[in-house]
Amino acid sequence: MSILDFIKSELLEIIEWTDDSRDTLSYRYPDDDKEIKNGAQLIVRESQMVQFVAAGKYADAFGPGKHTLTTENIPVLSTILGWKYGFNSPFKCDVYYVNTRLFTGNKWGTSNPVMMRDKDFGVVRLRAFGTFDFRIVDVPKFLREVAGTDQNFRLDEFADTMRSRIVSVFTEALATAQVPALDVATRYSEMGEALLPIINPAMGGKYGLEITSFVLENVSVPPEVEQAIDKRSSMGVIGNLNDYVKYQMGVGMGQGGEGAAAAAAPAQMAIGFGMAQELMKGMQGQPAAAAPAAAGTGTIDVLTPEQAAQALGVSVEDVMASITAGELKARKIGNAYRIARSALDEFLRG
Repeated sequence: MSILDFIKSELLEIIEWTDDSRDTLSYRYPDDDKEIKNGAQLIVRESQMVQFVAAGKYADAFGPGKHTLTTENIPVLSTILGWKYGFNSPFKCDVYYVNTRLFTGNKWGTSNPVMMRDKDFGVVRLRAFGTFDFRIVDVPKFLREVAGTDQNFRLDEFADTMRSRIVSVFTEALATAQVPALDVATRYSEMGEALLPIINPAMGGKYGLEITSFVLENVSVPPEVEQAIDKRSSMGVIGNLNDYVKYQMGVGMGQGGEGAAAAAAPAQMAIGFGMAQELMKGMQGQPAAAAPAAAGTGTIDVLTPEQAAQALGVSVEDVMASITAGELKARKIGNAYRIARSALDEFLRG
């Protein structure tokens, strides 16, 4: 090998990088102590950016295309290396390829529940997860703050940091938005779009990244809150309890036997509450019309709210809510209930 061939073998004449990994964010070109030849060809493909670093300083950057490295197109590098009148000899510097394509389908999620105030449930804990897409937009900042001097910086090395940052911003935004937990499920798309202007300044200013899409796939509440939601839904399905009692009675009469007995329980509850009211009127000096009329029945079942709830297959809270709404006639009678029941029993036995 001649001296000229030896010198050529020690010089870089073509600099290029093809990425087939799909998860590499940045790549430092391996120079193996070789110097870059004056007039060398730099090839940058679409979705790539090249950043030169000389003497620990960020120099010139190149976008997609074929570039000939001369003094004219590397002015910052020429200044750093002190080429006042151009350079004719080889030079050394680090060459970083940065992948600027869109990285899609990255997952994020809250590792711990997010505490927030809700107008329906008070203080509630929420969990959320989804996906996001991003790209590198500020190459020097990304290299400085994230990749550093790593020769082959991959997505999995930065995924945890990026997710925690996104979750932090999401938590603050959700608490500030004060969207009711029951409404979040119907506003996934709207919330994702609304969060982009909040997340991007934080990600861009810190890491040189742009979040192009933020998708909120699910927001869940604790099991006990889910049960409360289910109870509320069941009450909405039942609707008016008086109509529900009539329906149950009709079904029981059509079935006969045990079905009729089962259907009689709601009816007894309705009659019982009405009778209790009439007995209270009698004790207050008003005519107790219901007592004589019922003498022939032998006994009257007056159900407590707990018994009524069991008969209807709903919670006590649901029964009390229906009483408050006026769907069921009842009255808080306390000890008067026991006195009225005792008086009624004596009347029937006499």
